[in-house]
Amino acid sequence: MALKGDLDITKNLKMIEWLKAELVESVGALLKSLLNASAEATADRLASLLILIYLLGDRVGVSFAVLDSAVKAKLKQSLAAAPPDDRWHQDMKALHDHWQHRTR
Repeated sequence: MALKGDLDITKNLKMIEWLKAELVESVGALLKSLLNASAEATADRLASLLILIYLLGDRVGVSFAVLDSAVKAKLKQSLAAAPPDDRWHQDMKALHDHWQHRTR
């Protein structure tokens, strides 16, 4: 006889596996869309990936707020590591500024 807690754990594990499979499938769809799809289709696939990442994080115990904080910290770390005149630094700075603005 299965206990309710066991069923919840099993259900959560199945959802995690499903999200992981969706993530892999979505990465494949994104890579295909980069070959010949419109910017709108590519944006749709990128949005799907972001949603899946947030949902997977939540299922494994990483809240949306914690994930947001981790992204901010990673952006700061990347900014500190890249030379200021480097294109990568400029890209990270633009993303950092966007992230700061959207999460206020």
